[in-house]
Amino acid sequence: MTEENLPQAQPEQPEVPQKPVPKPKKDPRDKLYKPEIPLILASSPHFHTRDTVPRIMWNVIAALVPATVLALVYFQWAAAGIILTSVSSALIAEMLVNKVKGEAFTIPDGSALITGLLLALTLPPSFSLGGTALGSVFAIVVGKHFFGGLGYNIFNPALLGRAFLQASFPVPMTTWTWPLTARYADVDGVTAATPLGLFKFEGVTSELSGLITGNISGSLGETSAIAILVGGIYLLIRKYADWRIPLSFLLSTFLVSGVFWLISPESYPSPVFQLFSGGLMLGAFFMATDMVTSPVTARGAWIFGAGAGFILVIIRLFGGLPEGVMYSILLMNAFTPLINRSTRPKFFGEVRA
Repeated sequence: MTEENLPQAQPEQPEVPQKPVPKPKKDPRDKLYKPEIPLILASSPHFHTRDTVPRIMWNVIAALVPATVLALVYFQWAAAGIILTSVSSALIAEMLVNKVKGEAFTIPDGSALITGLLLALTLPPSFSLGGTALGSVFAIVVGKHFFGGLGYNIFNPALLGRAFLQASFPVPMTTWTWPLTARYADVDGVTAATPLGLFKFEGVTSELSGLITGNISGSLGETSAIAILVGGIYLLIRKYADWRIPLSFLLSTFLVSGVFWLISPESYPSPVFQLFSGGLMLGAFFMATDMVTSPVTARGAWIFGAGAGFILVIIRLFGGLPEGVMYSILLMNAFTPLINRSTRPKFFGEVRA
């Protein structure tokens, strides 16, 4: 190999000094407090609670257990048939509507069960099972889903179902039977009159003990005031019902009826009788307090209850029917949007036009 073919050595290149890599600047935000749980920015509402719709509904069902048990004790198989028919019809109607609308089944949330149970507790023990099923389906389909479903109905579905039955079957809806207890074992006749009906049409006042215990004629779940109070107090303790509504409802009924009683005790019943008779207790604690159809403001709750009590007394004393709880609550349901708008709290810095 000649010298020409030998590889030529490359001249060494001078080393270029490397520029020092600048240290990254510290982010001043690193000095800020970093929570263990990341903060999430979202629009209102920011109220968080462990309560869910099913949790609330099943607690309301639990609160209705005392009234339901006494209904079964006093009216036995008649009560069992009406309750089972009403509840099963409500559940079937709910399932069919869910299927037609193509939405997930909402039976587990308990709202349909409550509607069926409440409707059953407002019916006479002698009411037909076919009529019970019809009223329950009406309550679910029309009273609830025609308005958009749970959370969108403007009227209490159970009361709307009862109003439908009252208009469709006025005679069966006002036909009552005696409880199947030893107290009425020797009573001749099948039909009976409610305490309110006895006073309105015959001027007879029922014993207060019967009104409290429920051993009297009337709808399945409205006869025993003590059973309803137990469940109602449970709801208030758990804060599943606004205490202002039943308190203002009962107080308004007591005061308004008390005025008429003071004017003429012979013509009008005492305010204590008004409180414990009929469906007032059931309506005040379980129907007027419906979260969807009652006002959301504190002042609105007072107005709602007071208005319902006033309407109730006027219907009982001067109306054609001896009872008016259903109509008083439904009428105030219609005024709920107006009450909410009128009692809305003023925003900070807001200037009213």
